Amino acid sequence: MYRTIDTLGVGYGKGRLTCFLGDLNAVSDVMPADMVVNSMLVSMAVQAGKQKETIYHVGSSLRNPLKNEKLPKIAYHCFTTKPWTNKEGKVVRVKNMEILSSMASFHRYMAIHYLIPLKGLALLNIVLCKLLDKSLKDFHRKINFAFRLVELYQPYLFFNGVFDDTNTEKLQGIVLKTEAETEMFCFDPTVINWDDYFVDIHVPGLVKYVF
Repeated sequence: MYRTIDTLGVGYGKGRLTCFLGDLNAVSDVMPADMVVNSMLVSMAVQAGKQKETIYHVGSSLRNPLKNEKLPKIAYHCFTTKPWTNKEGKVVRVKNMEILSSMASFHRYMAIHYLIPLKGLALLNIVLCKLLDKSLKDFHRKINFAFRLVELYQPYLFFNGVFDDTNTEKLQGIVLKTEAETEMFCFDPTVINWDDYFVDIHVPGLVKYVF
């Protein structure tokens, strides 16, 4: 799910994405990568030498759900407080995302805001002897980007499932005996404050290493 969120975050922060498609009441099942690694290390130690396999689901949807409604708000806060500056030195200003709760509303939004203006721009480009080729290609690129995102991530943005992580919760409780070990190998989703995590850790890291 992080890949979905990151792709949307990059598109929005760079000014390419102006709307959010998805069920705002649905839950995104996400976990920080370091916690996933911690759980893998501990599970390998516990399962070593055992023939019986145990499935450990590492997620947050059951015990610390992150609702989709938070994502546009967090993104807006991050990129208005610290807007991204592109290679040309231009500061990219973002606006509140328009929320689209169905595929029908998405197609309607794209037709009104992009597809109809694109046809007008194409006709004008012909009249001006392809003087607007660069703008037309840029417009095409943005539209294709939006449709590609929707095609890839629609199943996740409207997914209403919650995953049971009971085995993982037991794993944390059984294996980690001391306070030092608990701190070192923590993978408890209930300790995560999602607002603080995205604002202070995830989005700054995304801007630094992905943008």
